[in-house]
Formats: sequence, C-alpha cells, structure tokens
Amino acid sequence: MSYFDSLFFGLYPYVAGAVFLIGSWLRYDQAQYTWRAGSSQMLSKSGMQVASNLFHVGILVIFFGHLVGLLTPHWLYEPFMSPGTKQVMAILVGGIAGAACWYGAFLLFMRRKNNPRVRATGSTMDLVVIGILLVQVTLGLLTIIPTLGHLDGSNMLKLAEWAQSVVFFKGGAAAHLADVGFIFKLHILLGLTIFLLFPFTRLVHIWSVPVQYVNRQYQIVRARG
Repeated sequence: MSYFDSLFFGLYPYVAGAVFLIGSWLRYDQAQYTWRAGSSQMLSKSGMQVASNLFHVGILVIFFGHLVGLLTPHWLYEPFMSPGTKQVMAILVGGIAGAACWYGAFLLFMRRKNNPRVRATGSTMDLVVIGILLVQVTLGLLTIIPTLGHLDGSNMLKLAEWAQSVVFFKGGAAAHLADVGFIFKLHILLGLTIFLLFPFTRLVHIWSVPVQYVNRQYQIVRARG
C-alpha cells in the first residue's frame, strides 16, 4: 500500500466527511438565506422539465444504490444472492440510472452555460457543481467497462469493505483498495471531493427534503366569495 493510497483513501475520507457535516451545520446556522436550490425554471422552461427529471431520478437511484450496495454487509445478502449476481444487478440498474443522470446533467450544464438569462442570474460555482457531477457520473459509467471483466463480484467486495471500514471506523480502509483499478480510485476521490465542496455550494438544499408536504394542511390564500 502506497503513501498516496493511505492519504487519499485512509485520511481524506474523514477530512471530507468532517467538512461535509460541520460545514453544513455552520452554513445552516449562520447563513440560512443562502440555503436554497436556486431554481432557474421561471427564467427559461425550455427543456428544463425533462433535464431536471432525468438528472434527479437518476442521481437518487445512484445514491441509494451506492448506499445500500456498499454499506450492506456481505453476510446479510449472501443467503439470497452471490456477489456476482449482486454485481450484475448493480451494472444493470446503475448503468440505466447513470445514463439518465448523465443526459440530464449534460442538458442542465449546457442550459446554464448557453442560456444568457440563466447564466446571468447564476454563479460560476453553480456551473462548476453541475460540471463536477457530470464528470463524476461519466467516471461511474466508465467503471462498468473493467467491471465486466470481473463479474464474480471481487471488485465490488473490495469497494464495499473499504466503504464499511471508513463509515464504521474499522481502520486500515485504504488497504482494501490497493489492487483496485485507477478508474475506481479516481471515481472515489472525486466523490469524496464532492462531499468536501458540499457545504459551499447549492447542494446543501439536499438536506431539506420536503417530506412535510406529504401530509401538510391545505393553505387558504384568499377567502372564497
């Protein structure tokens, strides 16, 4: 295991995680007026609905797929499916969701870059964030290529062991990625960087999931005549 593996995959996850949690809390506490998604739909609706739906549905499937796939202990699903079966499922579901998310992110990126009204009311960081997410999804889709050569699930088990070692503070996390391909390491590194940048971008609106809308009371805007 190299020094860089220990630095980027042993120490960096905790630095990124600490900034993610503490930074989000500080921004919510100190700058609530900046805590918003900054939607630009009212400025230009052309193609917005398709792009936004593809991006958000795709990224939600990817997020929860990674969450369950990486943090579920092997012994829990072993009686029901082999690592190889789980790997094939991840490729199929992740590939479809990734393609949808990539196309939606690309449309949103081009819209924010080329639409004068949207560009004028947004910030450089808005464009950077969408660009980074687009690159990250691209890297995720590219990992499918080497994965097709390891359908026994061996790579998936290494990635899961690394993630569980980090999240559950087991120690020695970086050792699990020693033999993992470069494309996987780059994908993980950029993913950790997204967590690091999270509190300083519009991504903080993810924390504000509007679950209360499910059972909220109707609001009377004006009295009926």
